[in-house]
Amino acid sequence: MAKPEIRYAGIVDVTFGKNVTVVQPVNLYGCTIGDASFVGPFVEIQKGVTIGKRCRIQSHSFICELVTIGYDCFISHGVMFINDSFVAGGPTPERHLWRSTKLGNHVSVGTNATVLPVTICDHVVIGAGAVVTKDITVPGFYVGNPARLLRTLV
Repeated sequence: MAKPEIRYAGIVDVTFGKNVTVVQPVNLYGCTIGDASFVGPFVEIQKGVTIGKRCRIQSHSFICELVTIGYDCFISHGVMFINDSFVAGGPTPERHLWRSTKLGNHVSVGTNATVLPVTICDHVVIGAGAVVTKDITVPGFYVGNPARLLRTLV
């Protein structure tokens, strides 16, 4: 019987700010997590990701390479970030074809939302289950698939 190659991540090469809370089990590697942030269980944050100060990353979320999250952000349960747009017709291991995602400050992303490679301005709420396919430049509430502006913030 063949034996699989087993790889371990856990918490490896992470830069933590002050007063960060992490609930195990997690896979955090090569990332930066800002002061007073919280990371829940069953979260994966990949290399090169930057999480700002006072953020909450809830359980079962996946934050892939090339993602930057501003400060005072909330990433709810089961949120998925995508960096591969399948430009070659399927998944590509070629990193130069991946695209980055940037969330501004005071952004909340609802449960089970999916965020493709986009830029999201400050003061945005992404509804549960939304799929963000395009840049968001106007503060407000966004819902649906694809995510669309429901209403602006007052």
